[in-house]
Amino acid sequence: MTRPPTAAQRRVIDAADPVTGRLRGTETQLAALVKRGLAFRHPRPPHDHFLTPAGHRIRESPPDVVESAPAVAPATTTSASASGVFAARIGGEEASDTAPAARTREVHSAWQGLLELRRMTNPDGSVERPCGWERTHLVQAAALALEAAGHRPAVRDATGQESAGYNVRVTPQPEAVAVRDPDGEALRACAGTLERAGWQVSEHKEPRTGASYLLASPRRT
Repeated sequence: MTRPPTAAQRRVIDAADPVTGRLRGTETQLAALVKRGLAFRHPRPPHDHFLTPAGHRIRESPPDVVESAPAVAPATTTSASASGVFAARIGGEEASDTAPAARTREVHSAWQGLLELRRMTNPDGSVERPCGWERTHLVQAAALALEAAGHRPAVRDATGQESAGYNVRVTPQPEAVAVRDPDGEALRACAGTLERAGWQVSEHKEPRTGASYLLASPRRT
């Protein structure tokens, strides 16, 4: 077990940018989070502080769960966040009542924040290649790239039926997600979007049904 953050530290963690993990706080607060492995100080000016994967896991956990959560608890891959922060649509969610224009703004802001996180955390400052946060949030990262490019996620209605659209899911393979869409042309468009976003993509067929799907992994170079 790991000692939970103090109430003041938890407030700083909860106030972090939901996508980039950029922190705001006093030097003492930030230094304490760095010492505990929950944050890191970027080596380049302006030397901002960001949440580490462990810090992100705490931020995504309800406050009453943090005390008993192991330090190596797996990152969430669900599409909804209990804390109400932004979550990319991975496909299969119920229809949202958020106005389309408002959702478009949210997605655009999240994507720009992710590009900034790449710039700040990739050693060479590249925005063409996924960063560490994306490797620990594979489903969310791939879904954000798709949604930001205008692809439509599958939506589940009240009867449980899904509309056409993409679904992004975990796979048994490390650092790989599966992307499915019943529309072959839409699936190929998803592949192009992910490749442009810095992912390696290959197309495969389901052994039983012959349906096509994509395997996508974040590029390292």
